Amino acid sequence: MKAIVIAIGDEILIGQVVDTNSTFISKELYSVGIETLKSISIQDDPTQIIYNLDQAFKEVDLIIFTGGLGPTNDDLTKLTLTEYFGDVLVLNTDVLEHIRSLFKKMNRKMVDMNKEQALLPKRSTILHNEFGTAAGMVFEKGNKIAISLPGVPFEMKNLVENHVIPFLQKKYNTLQLVHKTVLTYGLPESELAEIIYDWENSFPDDMKLAYLPSPGRVRLRISLKGEDRAELVSRIDEKVESLKDILGDLIFGYDDEQIEDVVAKLLTTEKLTISTAESFTGGKLASLLTSVPGSSKYFKGSIVSYATEAKIDILNIDESLIKEYTVVSEEVAILMADNARKLFKTDYAIATTGVAGPDRGEDGKDPGTAIIAISSKGKTIVKEFQFGQPREKMQGRAIAMAFDMLRKEIQ
Repeated sequence: MKAIVIAIGDEILIGQVVDTNSTFISKELYSVGIETLKSISIQDDPTQIIYNLDQAFKEVDLIIFTGGLGPTNDDLTKLTLTEYFGDVLVLNTDVLEHIRSLFKKMNRKMVDMNKEQALLPKRSTILHNEFGTAAGMVFEKGNKIAISLPGVPFEMKNLVENHVIPFLQKKYNTLQLVHKTVLTYGLPESELAEIIYDWENSFPDDMKLAYLPSPGRVRLRISLKGEDRAELVSRIDEKVESLKDILGDLIFGYDDEQIEDVVAKLLTTEKLTISTAESFTGGKLASLLTSVPGSSKYFKGSIVSYATEAKIDILNIDESLIKEYTVVSEEVAILMADNARKLFKTDYAIATTGVAGPDRGEDGKDPGTAIIAISSKGKTIVKEFQFGQPREKMQGRAIAMAFDMLRKEIQ
C-alpha cells in the first residue's frame, strides 16, 4: 500500500512555515505498513488541488492532505474536494455544537465565518477534531481515498493517531510494521558498521537494518513486518539487547529521544543537580536542559560568560592565568566548570570555551576549536576538539559532545 501526502499553504511555499506535518504523517503511515511514495507542497488554489489530485491518483489509491481548512476566504480545500468528489456541503449539527463549546470555553465570540466550518460534505466520513474547529474529512470514490486534515500540528497529530490510522488499519487490514531506533554517539558510520558486522550479518531475512548518520551521531533502525505486533517487538528487543553487549556506552538512547532528554532522565533518577558556564555555546546548553519538563529538579543556573571580562569578574578566573594560557584553553575551561559548580552548589557543571568562527580567535586558535570541561565533586575532566565549520554545525556538535561527556560521567 502506498500513499502521497500533500501539504497545502502559501506560507509553506514561501518558507514562512516549515512543513513538519508531512513528516509526521509519513512516519505514522509507515508504522502500519503504508509507504509514502512522495510528499509535496502546493498553493491553496482549486486548480492546483485538482491537478495534484488527478496526478496522485494515477500513482496511488490514498492521498492525505494537511492544511487549507481554516475559516477564512483563502481556505478553499474543503469546497474544492467536495466538488471533486461530487458531494455537497450540509450543516453538521454535531460539529457546530462542538465549535460553539470551544468558543464558550475560550470566552470568545463566535462569528458566522466559524459557523461555516460546520458545513461539511454530506457523504464523507467526518473525523472529530477534539482540539479545533476544522473537522477532518474522508472522501471515497471506488478504491480511491482522500483524507483532508487541518494544518495546525497538534490538531493534525491527534486526528492521525486517534482516527486516521485506526480507519486505515480497518480499511486495508494492513500488516504491522515495527521498528526500533538505537541512537549512538562517538563513532562515524564506517567504524560503527565494522564493529557490528557480525551482529548485522546474523539478521534473519525478514529483519532490516538502516544506518541513519548525522554529525557525530549514527542512528541504527531495526525493522520487522508481520501480523503479530507483540512478537515483532519481542524479536527486535532481543536483537537490541545483544547490541548493547557490543556497543556499551556508545548507545545513548532509543527512538525519538534527544541527548538532553537522556541526560535529564539520568539527573532526575540519580537525584543530581547541574549548572553551566558557557562561552561560545551562548546559553544553548542551559536552554536545552530547561526545555525538558521537570528541569527545575536538576537545573540550578547558568553563566554565559561570552566576554573575557565576564570570566574574570563573574567566574573569578585569574586574569594572569588567562594571559598565560589564553581564554580558549583547558586550564580556563576547568576553572569555569569548577567555579560554576561551586557558585551554584551543584553536583555537576559543564563549561564550554572555544572559537565558533568563522574567524580565528584573538589568541590565534582555529575556527571550530572547542574545549569542554565537566566538573564534579570528585574530579574534573576536560577535552579539546576540532569540530570544523560552519559555525552552527560546530556549536551543535559541541553541545552534543558536552551532553554525551556528562552522560558517561554520570553512568
